[in-house]
Amino acid sequence: MHPLSSRLDVSGPEFAANAKAMESYVGRVRAVLDKQAATEEKYRPRAEKKGKLLPGERLARLLDPGAPFVELCALAGYGMYDDGDGRYSGGKLIAGIGRVSGRRVVVIVWNYAIKGGTIDRVNVAKMLRLQDVALRQRLPIVSLHESGGGNLVSASAMADPWMARLFTDAGLSYGQQAELSAAGIPQITVSHGNATAGGAYQVALSDSVILVREKTQLFLAGPPLLEAGTGEKATAEDLGGALMHATVSGTGEYLAEDDADAIRIARQVVSQLPPDPQVTPRQPSAEPAYSPEQLLGAFPQDRKVPVDTREIIARVVDGSGFEEFNPMMDAGTVCGTAYLGGHLVGIIGNNGPITPAGANKACLFISMCEQWDAPLIFLQNTTGFLVGTDVERRGQVKHSAKLIQHVANTRLPKLTILIGNAYGAGNYAMGATALKPAFCLAWPSARQAAMGGPQARKVMKIVTEAAWARKGIEADEAMQAGLDQQGQMIEMGLEMISESMFCSARLMDDGIIDPRDTRRVLLELLATVLEARERSPVQSSFGVQRL
Repeated sequence: MHPLSSRLDVSGPEFAANAKAMESYVGRVRAVLDKQAATEEKYRPRAEKKGKLLPGERLARLLDPGAPFVELCALAGYGMYDDGDGRYSGGKLIAGIGRVSGRRVVVIVWNYAIKGGTIDRVNVAKMLRLQDVALRQRLPIVSLHESGGGNLVSASAMADPWMARLFTDAGLSYGQQAELSAAGIPQITVSHGNATAGGAYQVALSDSVILVREKTQLFLAGPPLLEAGTGEKATAEDLGGALMHATVSGTGEYLAEDDADAIRIARQVVSQLPPDPQVTPRQPSAEPAYSPEQLLGAFPQDRKVPVDTREIIARVVDGSGFEEFNPMMDAGTVCGTAYLGGHLVGIIGNNGPITPAGANKACLFISMCEQWDAPLIFLQNTTGFLVGTDVERRGQVKHSAKLIQHVANTRLPKLTILIGNAYGAGNYAMGATALKPAFCLAWPSARQAAMGGPQARKVMKIVTEAAWARKGIEADEAMQAGLDQQGQMIEMGLEMISESMFCSARLMDDGIIDPRDTRRVLLELLATVLEARERSPVQSSFGVQRL
């Protein structure tokens, strides 16, 4: 590979200003995660009184010590519904990809310390995404479950008329659990405590169920609802306790003495699964010649300043080596091969809008990557496809559609990092969530929208003034002032809804990462998608069932 030469002045004032701005944004993300942790920590006295571990402690005991953990969708629901500052964000799930007993698995820890781990719209949306990851990557799921069931307050029609959709989507998550089991994807669940109604199905639909003595409460209707509906009175233990399910109903296979013992059993069950496939790198891995720490200042705080994507590549790939593909054709679209962790990958990045020539170049490169069996990594920073009379006459619509077809239909694994702008159909063509990459993560500097705020403001001004002209209206100062005010509101609105935390809260990506972690995260995700192709789960018609 040809070694890249960096022109980034890491000791200059511009770099320092960029790094300071990025650090500030990273700090905003961490502040939200800290508020989640603080909300959980407030529950500690009650948890200790009940003899329970906090959700974060359960996670720590489950994961292999020192092994990487890539958290997914950590900001789900941030600023939405009843979450004002992030303390209730995360969808009441701590989830990601980690190692358990040496196996790579999807880990889902229900955060019962936040509103009882109840099920709501955000919780269901995040669960659906996690199940999709498990199915597509053929990864076992280990779930540490404790949920009060559906959140009847937030699900009421008065709170949000669209919450009626929650009922269907929750059912979809149960259907996907059944499909995972039939696909041979193991689902191992510890029922740590409350598992009511919908929460009970999440447990019962799992392939292996671990119950906790005098803690598990697994039933479709708890004692209050049972009495209200039928008049029958029963204790939670008699109705759905661990001992009853272990010895009478047969809903669980393992009876643990406490939280720690249950997690120990879960790790033992995972250890009995087939080991992960071994994917041999093509060459030894090597650290980049330039420190990934420098990525903090690589993206300008002024979004109008161009960024050379090669500077990003040089701080991510092995030895900073990059074999650029057709470099003389269209400098705005950068394509080339590199090694990441010793594995050959194809990288597509942006140094500007996508032209017809750039789209054609990327299409050919994707075809070549299929021959080379090189997974694709998209480093997206584009305002979209270039517009104008000249490019339209050169077939911009045709060529951009062709690129979308190539990205959507390639058989290669796709990993996407949204670095900066991700606007218009360029967002799709550069492998964002709409075109179903294996994973799509974002830097804090990322923006996703149909177009940028300033562009939208100008479009609305042009359209409105054209409409006035057609009607023969001569705008006075008041009308122009009103138009300017409207344009300002449009620009501010689009800037707000396109920023990274707003988008990540709505699961438009799989999470925001610190730019300095880009290589580390990509190494783990690349290993995940490469192993997925070698996994051979044993499929069945109906999955695991208890008789």
